[in-house]
Amino acid sequence: MRFLTAYLSKIVGKWTITGSERMKKRPIRILVDALNSLGARVEYLEEEGFPPLRIFGSALQGGEIELDSSVSSQYISALLMIAPTMEKGLSIKLKGHLASKSYVQMTLKIMKDFGVKATWNKGKIIVPPQEYKPITFKVESDWSAASYWYEIVTLLGEGEILLKGLKKDSCQGDAKIAELFALLGVQSSYTEEGVLLTANNEMTSCMIYNFVDQPDLAQTFVVTCCLLNVPFSFTGLETLKIKETDRTAALITEMAKLGYKLNETEEGALEWNGDKIKPEKNPAIDTYDDHRMAMSFAPAAIKIRGLAINNPEVVSKSYPTFWEDLKSVGFEIQAP
Repeated sequence: MRFLTAYLSKIVGKWTITGSERMKKRPIRILVDALNSLGARVEYLEEEGFPPLRIFGSALQGGEIELDSSVSSQYISALLMIAPTMEKGLSIKLKGHLASKSYVQMTLKIMKDFGVKATWNKGKIIVPPQEYKPITFKVESDWSAASYWYEIVTLLGEGEILLKGLKKDSCQGDAKIAELFALLGVQSSYTEEGVLLTANNEMTSCMIYNFVDQPDLAQTFVVTCCLLNVPFSFTGLETLKIKETDRTAALITEMAKLGYKLNETEEGALEWNGDKIKPEKNPAIDTYDDHRMAMSFAPAAIKIRGLAINNPEVVSKSYPTFWEDLKSVGFEIQAP
């Protein structure tokens, strides 16, 4: 939604874009205001500040803007990718603490691969007008999706699995999982094919981490730590409330079904100090139209027999073969 909003604003024509009911609740005003200030014409069709949108595409002048960078890195990436095509290029002054910095770095890295140069200095990113150049490019496998396989290995406590297409020097911020899961008993060894995960059961006694640069990993680590009985204190989770669902609230609700009492100690902070409550007899995890809720909770079936995942089709957003891949390694999955 956010990338297309920016892209279509410079493609001559009249466009209408919309999405699911949850998408209509995800804010987009910061991006729309920025685009309109650069010469675009983007209008709201329903609620101010939210999709659906009508976009009248045209050539954009570009220039200088200030942007609140504390809400979503997607606004910044959306603008950066169209920046070199603007007549004056683009200079973005970032205000506030940058959320998910690694995603902005990844955007600039891939833009550079395609011939576009940018500078980032003292909170300002400058992209002069220039042209993208076609190259042969191999898309990496997804480190975010890999996190569920790390979760499986550590919950099993034995065995190994090879994930193809992942690199040690990846530009993906979520490659951090290799280092983080080393604290939870999984060793990562890199080969020409990818990364080999091996269980070694060397666990930390408590996990403390700021997920500000890897918010999409938070659900995986919350579920994993609880099932391993590893207390945790996680911060940097402010953006979780405007994802596919309010992921902080969803985690608190669904982990309670499994017998774990989580606490949101302050905005963007979630912890588990080891407190347990009576679990539901036959827990069924609600997924809230969120692919990562389904995939982060599914491996819990290793510890909780007969676990049900409601609306399992949500994985189609990012990993449509997830359930088939689980079956291929021995998971038994029954359709309702």
